[in-house]
Amino acid sequence: MLNDCAYWLISVPVEDGDTHRQYSELSTRLLADRNSASDFGQLHFPPLKAGTLESLIALSDDLPKHDSTFTQVISKIVDTLRNLLNNDEQALSQHVLVNEKALDEYMLDWAWNTRRYRVDRSLAEIIDAIAREVTSIDNVMKQKLNNYNVAKGQLQQLQRRQAGNLSSRSLADVVHKEDFVDTSSEYLETILVAIPQNLVKEWQTKYERLTSMVVPRSSRKIAQDSEFALFNVTVFKKVKEEFTQKFQVREFVWDDDIVEKQRDELEQASSAEKELWTELLRLSRTNFSEAYQALAHLKVIRAFTESVLRFGLPADYFGVTVK
Repeated sequence: MLNDCAYWLISVPVEDGDTHRQYSELSTRLLADRNSASDFGQLHFPPLKAGTLESLIALSDDLPKHDSTFTQVISKIVDTLRNLLNNDEQALSQHVLVNEKALDEYMLDWAWNTRRYRVDRSLAEIIDAIAREVTSIDNVMKQKLNNYNVAKGQLQQLQRRQAGNLSSRSLADVVHKEDFVDTSSEYLETILVAIPQNLVKEWQTKYERLTSMVVPRSSRKIAQDSEFALFNVTVFKKVKEEFTQKFQVREFVWDDDIVEKQRDELEQASSAEKELWTELLRLSRTNFSEAYQALAHLKVIRAFTESVLRFGLPADYFGVTVK
C-alpha cells in the first residue's frame, strides 16, 4: 500500500493497574535497541463491550476478511492518487494524510473516535457501521474513477488526432477549402490520399492512370511529414469506391466551420478532464483519510478481540503502537 508505513498493535494485560509504568519500561527497552522499532506510541483501548465468547469467536473469523477488504480499498485509492500525480512520491506524501496529519503522527497518537463509533454499541454493530462506510467509499471511488477515465480517454483520442501522422491525424487544420472541388458538383469529388514518402514520385507520375475517370492534373501535394505526403485528387464519383479500395484514402468532408468545431471540441474535452481530475484528486485525498481511519479502528477492535480471547476478562489491556 505505502512504503515504510507498517505498524504493529501490541496488547497485554494491565499489571497492577499501572499502564504508565508498563509504558515506561517498554519505552526504555525499545529506545535501547533502535533496530527493533523506528518509533512507538501508547495505544489507549476504549471501553469496548467484550460480549459473549461465541460472539468473539465469530468476530475473530470475520475481522481478517474485513481487514483485507479495507486494505484493498485503501490500496486502490493510493493507486488512483499515484496515477493522478504521475507517480510523484513527494506529491503523494502530501495527499496520504489522515485528518491533515502524517500517518506516523496519526497512528502513534491514535485515539478512538467516540463521536463516529459509539462504544456503548456491541462490537458487531460497530464493525458493521465501519464496513458500510468503507463499502460506500469504495463505490463512490469506482464511479468517480470511471467518469474520469472516460473523460481522459475522450481527450486522449482527440489529442491523438492532432498528434499522429498524415495517415491518421485530423486534417481539419491541414486542408483548405480550395483543396476541394465544388461540393455541389453532381459528378466530381475530391479525395484525399496519404502516400508513403517512398512512393511520392510514383504517385505523381502514375496517379492519372491508376484507375479510370481521374481528372488530369488534379492532384496536388497539400502537406507532408516524415512518413507520408497528403495529396488531393479529383475523380468521378462513380469510381470513388474503386479508387478507395486501392489507396489509403482519408475520409474528409469539407465544412467551413470544421476547424473551429474541432478546436472547441478539444477545449471542452480538456476542460472536462481537468475538472474531473481535480474532483477525483480531492475525493481521493478525503476518502484515503476516511478509509484509513476506518481501518485503524478495525485494527484496534481486532487487537481487542484477540486479547480477550487470549488473556480473558477483565478486558483491561495495555497497548502500544510500534512502527
